[in-house]
Amino acid sequence: MKVNKLVKQLIKSIFAAMLFLPLIGSVNAHTVDKILNGNTMKKVPQLSVQLWSVKDVISKDFNGTLKTLADMGFAGVEFAGEFGPYANDAKALKNFLDSINLKASGAHVSFEQLNHDNFDKTVAFYQQLNLDTLIIGWDERAWHPQGIKEVVKLLNQLDKKLAPYEIKTGFHNHNHEFDDYQGTTYWDYLAVNTADSVVLQQDVGWTTYAGKDAVAYVKKYPNRTLTTHYKVRIPEGVTGKQPIIGQDTIDWLSLLKANISVGGTKWIVVEQEEYPNGLSSLAAVALSKKGLEQYIKQL
Repeated sequence: MKVNKLVKQLIKSIFAAMLFLPLIGSVNAHTVDKILNGNTMKKVPQLSVQLWSVKDVISKDFNGTLKTLADMGFAGVEFAGEFGPYANDAKALKNFLDSINLKASGAHVSFEQLNHDNFDKTVAFYQQLNLDTLIIGWDERAWHPQGIKEVVKLLNQLDKKLAPYEIKTGFHNHNHEFDDYQGTTYWDYLAVNTADSVVLQQDVGWTTYAGKDAVAYVKKYPNRTLTTHYKVRIPEGVTGKQPIIGQDTIDWLSLLKANISVGGTKWIVVEQEEYPNGLSSLAAVALSKKGLEQYIKQL
């Protein structure tokens, strides 16, 4: 018998004995085999929620709304311009987030907020939140023949300018970015012509609505979907489905696997823009999170 085979058997025996120790009760034979074969399991991304999802209540009760989201089990929140009583006090906002065990997974900003006049102020604010990703959430130039070139230029400039602060920039798609352009799409043009360090924050709801394959786009641009929006947008003509994760048309399990194995995804950001059947925004978010967790359990 070869020595390495003996070593493997010995390690298996050790791990089997360790299973009886309470401190490592989560270790199992499946995990042992993966360790021995050099195929360690990749970590499931943390769950965040885009605060635009609850825009109707967060403007009325900022603290209470974030506490509710924390109680749902979210690990982070992605900001979209609403800071409640902390608009001019990032330190106090960070202390509040810490008190309810939430992290700032990122923020949606505009190019204007990161222009020459506003760059220092914007970066200083988000640095205090210990945030490392600033995403351009919307810019109509991204689906116009000349405008897309300006967007690409600005993203590449910001990528270099933010690097010393250990902050990444990126872009968030809607459906228009998947319109045809130069034999491909505006989204593909943006992806190919920006640095690999520019985040492609895919909104899988809009990708699906545009008739494209969200999973294929994760795989097409590896390690660039560092944050991904998990949102449902029912394609036109589809009936019998709801804009809630798990009640829709998206292959969430395949998407999860692609994000984990190919996308380099650190944060899955739940976004809820529609509230079916009279649900409140918070109730709809809770249902989508519950639906997502059913797929996570299948990994």
